Parts: sequence; structure tokens; C-alpha cells
Amino acid sequence: MLRSFLTVGGWTMLSRVLGLVRDQLLAAFMGAGPLQDAYQVAFRLPNMFRRLFGEGAFNAAFVPQFSAILTTEGPDTARRFAREALGVLVFWLLALTALGEVFMPAIVSVIAPGFGLHGGGERHDLAVSLSRITFPYLVLICAAALVSGVLNGMGRFSAAAAAYATFNVVGIAAILWLAPFTATVAHAAAWGITASGVVQLGLLLVAARRAGMELALPRPRLTPQIRTLMRRMVPGLVGSGISQINLVVDTIIATLLPTGSVSLMYFADRVNQLPLGVLGAAAGTTLLPELTRHVAAGDTRAAHETQSRALEYALILTLPATLALIVLARPIMATLFGHGAFSARDAALSAQSLQAYAIGLPAFVLVKVLSPGFFARGDTATPVRVGIATLVLNFALNLSLYRPLAHVGPPLASSLAACANAAALGWLLRRRAALALSPGCAGRLARMIAASFVMTAMLALAQMTPLGHVADWTTLPRVIGMAALVCLGTAVYGAALQALGVADSRAIMRRLATRLNRR
Repeated sequence: MLRSFLTVGGWTMLSRVLGLVRDQLLAAFMGAGPLQDAYQVAFRLPNMFRRLFGEGAFNAAFVPQFSAILTTEGPDTARRFAREALGVLVFWLLALTALGEVFMPAIVSVIAPGFGLHGGGERHDLAVSLSRITFPYLVLICAAALVSGVLNGMGRFSAAAAAYATFNVVGIAAILWLAPFTATVAHAAAWGITASGVVQLGLLLVAARRAGMELALPRPRLTPQIRTLMRRMVPGLVGSGISQINLVVDTIIATLLPTGSVSLMYFADRVNQLPLGVLGAAAGTTLLPELTRHVAAGDTRAAHETQSRALEYALILTLPATLALIVLARPIMATLFGHGAFSARDAALSAQSLQAYAIGLPAFVLVKVLSPGFFARGDTATPVRVGIATLVLNFALNLSLYRPLAHVGPPLASSLAACANAAALGWLLRRRAALALSPGCAGRLARMIAASFVMTAMLALAQMTPLGHVADWTTLPRVIGMAALVCLGTAVYGAALQALGVADSRAIMRRLATRLNRR
């Protein structure tokens, strides 16, 4: 499991790094203004579907069912099921896309009500135009999610994880080379989104064929297996995707704030998504198939140990990342995005949003780790109930905080709601005896927290030195100073883990040496 976790995490990390490069270009060319706001809203819809289906409800419903069919009935039956699922999925998504293209003005009015109230409707019209370009991406990426589920169900995680990196590669190319031929940089970036869906789906279909699971697009039929899949998937759309729905609520509220607030929150969320996407997605993707096998075999002890290990693997990096993002928010935003049209003031304001998002980072990751505990047992109803309660809480918190805290209010509301979500899921799993920490896990988690605070104290001390003014330096010294702070934090955290007995550096080096020699 650790090898699969690191494989998915490694490819996801590459994708996130490329994503940061893409976002840096967006910030440099468009800054934090009406053009950026309109583009981010246009990107929100297909991106929500990508996260829901690529990392959420569809994966949670399809992978266990496909894995079970593959194990019990063989590859031919599993291939037929995958093809049937692809046919139904593409059919209704094409219908949804057609409706979306026709009624896009109304959709934008719902998800961005503030655009029609401020700026004379300019942002609204621009968001409609851009959304019509990006909306077909949801068909392509959802089909790609199915093919990824097939590969994950077969234990082939690398190809699926690597394909998603092409989203940012194509996006970067579109911004740099397509922009001169379109009305604005935003239009070029929007076309890049849809083009990346074509590339991702094509690469995944090739990988599936090489794995002996060639997929075709049959006539859609509601077979008994497809009905079972739909019953499991529909409630899971709310349960596993509640964090994405909360982010959409944040966007709706943000459009009611002054122009540029949507952009400030977007760039903060992108930095927060780096550890969340790498650790949360890797944990959820690799945990679900293995946990499903243990549950299907009736091996309760192995299921408990698997989920306990996943929790440790995720939190050993999430905890220090959370505190580092809070302490270093301003230099991070200035270093990554403080160029071109994105001003120093924009970076400082966006850093405040980042701190609010980072508070909920451990909770967001825990939701990714805890949700498979329900999905592996065929229970998608419980996460739905918890998710609905969380959504109501998030909306109430947003309404309470967005006026006094402006661009900090929606991120803070989302973080607090995520904490409630994770706490409820954990409590319910424990109550059902579906979650039990392995011996020594609680002690290791406590020592991880202690090591994280040691690192935080050292970074706080570093802020009192010249490194504390990194955000005010010019570009190259700023990058060097930020790299020094990251290296300092990493070294202190690693040393603290070693001193507290959480990690043995010599054992890790021996394992790495063995792996390299074997290769």
C-alpha cells in the first residue's frame, strides 16, 4: 500500500507543481480583477465535476464494484461492466452538457450572483462566454475518471495518476502560445481546459488497452449492474463531494464581495490544494481498493490496520504542512504569485485567505481517509447525511462571516465545516466498530503533532531574522529565501521526528538503497 500511496502521491505532486506554474501565468497575465474572476467562475463548474468524479463519488462507487467483479467473475465480465458504465455515463453527460450550453446565462447567475450586481454585468457576460468553452470538459474528464477507475481497480495506479498531469501541461501551452490568437488570455486558458480533457482521455484509453482492458462506447443500457452502480453513486455525489460543494458555496458568496475577491480566494485555495491533492487524493485512491478487498474477505483486523496506516501516512505530512502554511502564508503567496499584474497587496490579501483555508487542511485530508471506510462497506447513505449537515453548516457560517471578514470569511467557514465533517465521520466509524487505531498509532500521532510544533517554533524564530522579510524582496532573492525557509522547516521536522522516535532515518535510507540496488 505504501508503494502505491507514494506512486500516486508522486505523480499528483508533479501535477500540482505544474498547476502552480499554470496559476503563476494566470496571475501574472490577469492579476486579481474582473477578467480573472470571470475565468475562475468558468473554471469552477468543470473543475467541480473533475474532483467529484475523478476523486470522489464515481470513484467511490465504481472501483469497489469493478474490483469485486474482476475478482469473482473475471476480466471479461469486468470489461463488459466497464463498457456499459461508460456508455451510460457519456450519454447522460452529453445531455447535461447540451442543457448547460443553452442555459449557461442562468447557471452563471446562480453560481456567481454578484457578477450581475457589480461592474454593470461585464463579468457575468464574460463568465458565460468562457463557461461555454470549458463546459464540454466535464464529459471528457468524467469518462477519463471511469477509465482511471478501471486502471486503479486493476492495481495500476501510475498511468491514471500520470494522465492528470497533462491537464496542466496543455493549460500552460495554451496560455503561452494560444493567447495571441484569442480575444483574451482567459479565452486561451479556457480552450486549454477543454483540449486537456481530450488528451487525458486519449492517454488513459491507450493505457487501458495495454493493460488488456480495451474499452468501447456501447449503446447505453440500464443493466442490473449499472442500476447498482447508480444507486451507490448518486448519494455519494453529495457525500464524498461535500468539500467541493462547500467551495462552490464559497465562490457564490465571494462574488458578492468586492471585485477580485474570487481571484484572491482561488490562488489561496490552489496553494492549499497542493498538500490536500497530493496526500488526500493519494490516500483515498490507494486506500479504497485495498480496504474493499479486506472487507469483502471478512478480514476486519486487516481493514482496521489498513485504514490506520493510511491515516498515519496522510497526517505525517499534513500536520507540518498546515502549520507551515499558516506561518509562511505571506512569503509563500508573494513568491509564487507576486509577479506581473498580481500586486504585493493582492499577495498579502490572498495570504490571509490561505491561512483560513490551512486551518481546515487536516480535516479535509481526514475526510478523504475516512470516507472509504463507508464506501468499502457499500454504505453511501451515511456520508450523504453527514454531508448535507456539513453543507448547511458551511452556508450558515458563510453568511455569518463574509461581511465582517470579507475574503477571509468563506475560507474560514469552509475549514470549520470540514472539521465538523471529519469529526462526524470518525465518530460514526468508531461507533460501528469500523475504525480502530493500530497499537501505538495514537502515540505516534501525538509525537507527530509535537514535531510539527517544534518546526513551527523554529520558523517563527526565523521570521525575526532577515528571512522574515522575504515577501518584500525582489524575485530571485525572494525565491532563494523561500527555499531556505522550506529547507529549514523540513530539516527541523525530520530531526524532531527522529528524536521523538516516529521515524528512523537510517532505516529509511537502507530501504531506499535496497530499492535502488534492486532497480
